[in-house]
Amino acid sequence: MMLPFKYLAIIRFISENKDMTEKEAKQKIEKLRRDLEYHNHRYYVLDDPEVSDAQYDRMLKELETLENQFPDLKNETSPTQRMGGKPLEKFEKYTHRHPMLSLANAFSEEEFFEFDARIKRFLKTESDIEYVCEFKMDGLAIEIIYEDGKFFKAATRGDGVTGEDVSQNIKTVRAIPLELQGSIPKRLEVRGEVFMNKASFENLNKMRQKNEESLFANPRNAAAGSIRQLDSKITAERRLDFFSYGMGGMGEIEGEKPKSQWETLELLKKLGMKVNTGTKKCKTPKEVITFYQKALEKRESLPYEIDGVVIKVNDFKLQDRLGTVAKSPRWAVAFKFPALEETTVIESIHVQVGRTGALTPVAHLKPVNVGGVTVSRATLHNQDEIDKKDIRIGDTVFIRRAGDVIPEVVKVVTSKRTGHEKKFKIPKLCPICKSDVVQEEDEAISRCVGIDCPAQLKEGIIHFVSKNAMDMEGLGRKIVEQLVNEKLISKMSDIYDLTQEKIMGMERQAEKSAQNLIAAIAQSKKVSLERFVYALGIRHVGESTAKSLVEAFGSLENISKVSLEDLENVSDIGNTVAKSIFSFFHDEKNKKEIQRLLSKGIHFLKPKQKSGKLSGKTFVLTGTLPTYSRSEAKKMIEDHGGKVSAAVSAKTDYVLAGQEAGSKLKKAKELGIPILSEVEFLKMV
Repeated sequence: MMLPFKYLAIIRFISENKDMTEKEAKQKIEKLRRDLEYHNHRYYVLDDPEVSDAQYDRMLKELETLENQFPDLKNETSPTQRMGGKPLEKFEKYTHRHPMLSLANAFSEEEFFEFDARIKRFLKTESDIEYVCEFKMDGLAIEIIYEDGKFFKAATRGDGVTGEDVSQNIKTVRAIPLELQGSIPKRLEVRGEVFMNKASFENLNKMRQKNEESLFANPRNAAAGSIRQLDSKITAERRLDFFSYGMGGMGEIEGEKPKSQWETLELLKKLGMKVNTGTKKCKTPKEVITFYQKALEKRESLPYEIDGVVIKVNDFKLQDRLGTVAKSPRWAVAFKFPALEETTVIESIHVQVGRTGALTPVAHLKPVNVGGVTVSRATLHNQDEIDKKDIRIGDTVFIRRAGDVIPEVVKVVTSKRTGHEKKFKIPKLCPICKSDVVQEEDEAISRCVGIDCPAQLKEGIIHFVSKNAMDMEGLGRKIVEQLVNEKLISKMSDIYDLTQEKIMGMERQAEKSAQNLIAAIAQSKKVSLERFVYALGIRHVGESTAKSLVEAFGSLENISKVSLEDLENVSDIGNTVAKSIFSFFHDEKNKKEIQRLLSKGIHFLKPKQKSGKLSGKTFVLTGTLPTYSRSEAKKMIEDHGGKVSAAVSAKTDYVLAGQEAGSKLKKAKELGIPILSEVEFLKMV
């Protein structure tokens, strides 16, 4: 049988080079690496190849053969490293030296003009600001670190401060150089977006369909899923691409550092990074709007997905003066394209019952693809919304999907009505337990009043066992529904009466999974008081309010006996929330259930006492701090033993004030409470 030409060429290459010395091999390897990176750059960055794919593959195979023949000459930045390495067990965490900030959004021309006006007010100028406009890629934000010009590490954005080390996978993206060109900084942190173009996405889904694998919803999900593969060989098979758009930090470099966003993009190009050619400098707001409109027009014809335009103040000195607000820079905004809409038909309307008894109407739609996602349901919110939009079963409607938000019905196409459409009313009896449904005067939501409503029970238990509540790992929605349906539990406390035998008696429950569930249930008995209070599912009480209750009253007994007036005096708790808490703890059924839970062995962990320079001190935060977000400042205070309150009172020790501080600052001055700037606060800690 005749071997393919490329394998014959490799055999000939091995034969011709079998007696090569290590010195000769080193020279040959270095030349192959240089040539491959040169052709790689021309193909993936410049889109102007000089050799065929077959020629490139032969050169790569020759390099791989030589490196295997002389393993001491292998190199971390060799083109052969793009093929993927040994699978990882998990991704390690990576802390960014400079936070990767998220962008504020603008959804209309008016909002963009407001952004422009805010910048001018802040800078105290009426002159037009020069902006750099870039396509907002619909991909995954990545930071790539180069040291001495060589690829060192790559990480996802994560929460902006801590991401995941995905170096092994990023190496497989051929648009990303493993070595920089030209004048190389000591250290460079390149920011950019990894994405999958439309053609690669379609080919990937065709292949997955052929292999009977689940399909990716859209190119963004495909790119994110590819980067988070533990096996980098799988990532290498996916044709990912990359555009760089900025830098997090930069070490020493010959000549002057860039003074603007535009100069940064030019420098990135000189270093061999791929930069989107659609970027443009705009000298006036009108030019920005023109750029946006043209980008919107060409959106569908582009080879990749974009979901808006990123607008940045060009001058770095102005950026520094503008600073940041919370986790977003003042000097940039993402001008988003209109949410994707499609038309479809409402085939039926069903009512869902939540854990608080709230009845939510949901439209079941004729399935339709919206922005790469198949949509078959949309929320209708409440009866008032249905009446206002005159939504009927059988209507043709516009539905809108924005990001990960649940799709909603935007409007009805009344011209397509046939007369067979049916009006819908939320039932007067609960569809699950047939109890009465009531609607309070000050609420748009209808609620089931049934104490033992199975739907409320299921949702309540799902909330009780969730990660941020009692954290019973493995006890998910399907198993909870199974336990309730088979009448193995009818209230929260019944969970602690479950045995391995009872769980194994259910369908599809093996011995090992039953053991793990029982172990997770036993482990949950040791819990902090604030998590327990949150787990009870008191209406209007989230994690933050539960924490405030514990801080204010110290014990479950105190919380259960506190007066309505004292509840209203707690910061973060208003009249409505106070009434809900008071009613919950004075309900006889709830009292008995809490006692049953405690009798099962639930006990509360002692809170960790944080000591430090701020022990015993209460702070209130107001305004926007120059460098820290409120959550970061709050954590810093708590880490040093202090406490953060939402309201200024005589018990407040200090007010930490930033720009645009409001009524809290005024009240602090009236009460004579010390006011700290960020600099003074940092000196204190």
